[in-house]
Amino acid sequence: MALASPAATPGDLRAAFDGSRALVTGGLGLIGSALARRLVELGASVTIIDASLPESGANLRNIESIRERVQLALVDVRCTDQLPELLRGHDYLFNLAAQVSHVASMSDPITDLDINCRAQLTLLEACRRVNPGAVIVFASTRQIYGRPEYLPVDERHPLCPVDVNGVNKMAGEAFHVVYSNAFGLKTSALRLTNTYGPGMRIKDARQTFVGIWLRNIIEGRPIEIWGGMQKRDFTYVEDVAEAFLLAATCPQAQAHAFNLGGDRVVSLLELAEMLIATNGAGFSRGTPAHRYRGLLRRRWAVSPTHRLASARYARTGAGAHAGLFSRQLSSLCLS
Repeated sequence: MALASPAATPGDLRAAFDGSRALVTGGLGLIGSALARRLVELGASVTIIDASLPESGANLRNIESIRERVQLALVDVRCTDQLPELLRGHDYLFNLAAQVSHVASMSDPITDLDINCRAQLTLLEACRRVNPGAVIVFASTRQIYGRPEYLPVDERHPLCPVDVNGVNKMAGEAFHVVYSNAFGLKTSALRLTNTYGPGMRIKDARQTFVGIWLRNIIEGRPIEIWGGMQKRDFTYVEDVAEAFLLAATCPQAQAHAFNLGGDRVVSLLELAEMLIATNGAGFSRGTPAHRYRGLLRRRWAVSPTHRLASARYARTGAGAHAGLFSRQLSSLCLS
């Protein structure tokens, strides 16, 4: 099976994935399920690994449309004895299994360490032994930068996470880079933030604050805004899935980590007003912005010069697609 060219466009992806075998860890979650659906559409044979933990974003409904077309293994990535056989023979590994709650990482740091750090090393070691030729793309996070020292934040920015989750995700990403450099594994990492779309967890804020905002608006409860002037960018889940596919088909991406984000920053106040207007009702409450002038605006650099592909997916309109969000991924592929 031949990989797509370094400058692969979405039109080339079918040639890369049709007939391939792809493994998605965390495949019942928001991003993993979107990636699994897209892989099935491209003709890949897909296996999903997910522990379906109660506090995760896993939901069987996320793969309802493809349930009969994928293999599902309800396995925890911490179960080391089952990993080798599951990993064997796959062309691609999209590694999205994670504990994503920053608050939970501070109240239960050992579990966060086990999932985001130790399990990642175990997975890589198993790949090295039974499937060293697989292409691996790891879901990292832009939270590993911590508080910005300069804006926009690019990949050269110092890494200084502010919680246990950030430390462990930073280590998990570093393991992937080390295994590429030391053992020749074909790994890369995407640093994600604020992914939204169908299938997101909305019962609480463990996955993203946008989820609990949506639930509160629908249920007629206020959404909490602290200041409101803080800036964020957002990426639609299908665009994130496409970025994972492009990273997997770009050999020059290997042993590197990239920021992934939208090309428009939105204030929390603007986002709240957008969601309320789209819903047709709702209200917000919070503390005046002048009380929070010390809060840093977060803006992330996604280089316009180096991209995996020139294709961009801009989404406009109402509902979850309100505003302009696009997927741009900086890489070495066109340098």
